[in-house]
Amino acid sequence: MRTLDFIENEMLRRDLPPFKVGDTVAVHVKVREGDKERIQVFQGLVIRRRGAGAGETFTVRKISSGVGVERVFPVQSPLVTKVEIKARGYVRRSRLYYLRNLSGKKARLHSKVRDLSGLISEEEAETLANTSDAPEAAPEVEAAPEATEEEAAKGGKKLKGKALKKAKAAEKAERMKKLKVEEAERAAQKAEEAASAEAEEAAADAGDDASDAPAEEAEESKD
Repeated sequence: MRTLDFIENEMLRRDLPPFKVGDTVAVHVKVREGDKERIQVFQGLVIRRRGAGAGETFTVRKISSGVGVERVFPVQSPLVTKVEIKARGYVRRSRLYYLRNLSGKKARLHSKVRDLSGLISEEEAETLANTSDAPEAAPEVEAAPEATEEEAAKGGKKLKGKALKKAKAAEKAERMKKLKVEEAERAAQKAEEAASAEAEEAAADAGDDASDAPAEEAEESKD
């Protein structure tokens, strides 16, 4: 490898995902309008990748108001801030120029990949690896989410569909049962408090009557 090639490889950006021809991508581009700068998103199909190294470019095509629009982006340009893979297309060609003459369903590509979570850039992969290798700083704080996950997933399996609905209905029935029991306990407690209050009032009235009776007898004896 020549020295210039080695230096060029060291200078290449590594923050872009491994997109290829046939993928639907959203390209975030810096647009300057006078003194202001904003981000414009151009989403379309990658129909070509050309070149390598610092001069590599890719062409994105989209349909806007029934008209095909194509833009060529340099991969290493600082104006291209971000590239997101929206869908993965399955093609056998390196140039999809035949799509220019097709429209509607005929212009759709076949997709085999559904999960796009693994399509990340090298830089993001390194950060994820570093975070996974780092020691656990607070195991006590992480214990709470694990407990909730165990409660949500019975038997180590997450519930889905009808099973999840049944589990939620059972939880709701249990909550309603608990509420009814609590209401019954409160009603019984209130009844006991009312009975004790009535007993205290009756005892107080009986004491007042007993104290009034000797006084009346004494007055009658004086007379």
